[in-house]
Amino acid sequence: MISADKLCKRFGSVQAIKDVSFEVEKGEIVGFLGSNAAGKTTTMRILTCYFPPTSGSATVAGFDVFKDSLKVRQNIGYLPENVPLYTDMPVEYFLDFIASLKGIPGKERDAKVQSAIDRCGLGEVAEKPIGFLSKGYRQRVGIAQAIITDPPVLILDEPTVGLDPKQIIEIRNLIKSFGGKSTVILSTHILHEIEKVCDRILLIDRGQILAFDTLPNLAEKLQERYDFSLTVTGSTEKIKAVLKGIDGVDKLQETGKSDKGIYHYRMKIAKSKSVREAISAKLTADGFQILEMHIEKMSAEDIFRAMVPDREKSAKDQTEEKPKEGEAK
Repeated sequence: MISADKLCKRFGSVQAIKDVSFEVEKGEIVGFLGSNAAGKTTTMRILTCYFPPTSGSATVAGFDVFKDSLKVRQNIGYLPENVPLYTDMPVEYFLDFIASLKGIPGKERDAKVQSAIDRCGLGEVAEKPIGFLSKGYRQRVGIAQAIITDPPVLILDEPTVGLDPKQIIEIRNLIKSFGGKSTVILSTHILHEIEKVCDRILLIDRGQILAFDTLPNLAEKLQERYDFSLTVTGSTEKIKAVLKGIDGVDKLQETGKSDKGIYHYRMKIAKSKSVREAISAKLTADGFQILEMHIEKMSAEDIFRAMVPDREKSAKDQTEEKPKEGEAK
């Protein structure tokens, strides 16, 4: 549904993106993740025909972004980071205006506007001027204008920026409802959103794609050892002795104690499934009751930190390592 092949974009001497290639399948929700100035917005603006690439090619819904830009725009719903809204217009009138701009015939317009209002939960504010609405409702209006033509592709740039926790949950659920019907590219800095909404993540840094995969697959590739949590009853010294004797268990920590001799442990274990089986079998055989045991998988935040270098920290460390004037090197 969306295909990019070696997209490059230069602004004078600045290389915004370089050799960006990926394919998004029909009905997928893809999280577009990266630091500020990583190239997310530039890529999305190329896909929405806001400006052309310097080189490379891309197609959206089967249409070339350079050769068939009008067709591309007819098949895309776009929510930019700063939503352009006419604040003096009532919501319903604004959506009708957008529907007319997008070429929806007059006889179909009322139904399309009402559908967008219903899907985005705007019924209570449909007759109010946009300028009187909260930030959350304005974002809903922005999404409503993006979906009013029922486009096969949605590109959403920071749809939850500036919202409170309740509004974020509401917008997240709304975006999730689009999956399977529309292909969605969602750019966000809120890593928790990626975990809750997206099928795959597209990670970009300094204009180049670092990874494009599901969170579980990326975690599996990045984790050399698992963080493993265990809750068990019995004498803690004996439990520790058993665990330390199992090959593949490392960095054992007692993390807490509950009433009635219930202990909590955290450790690193080898990725081999046999290590978990050995822990279970050995503790059970020695008479200990296991109440809980689970692997703590990497989160989107963990993956982002592992793959994207912290350049501010690196620069600070290098500055601190440089000898001051007059000091011996």
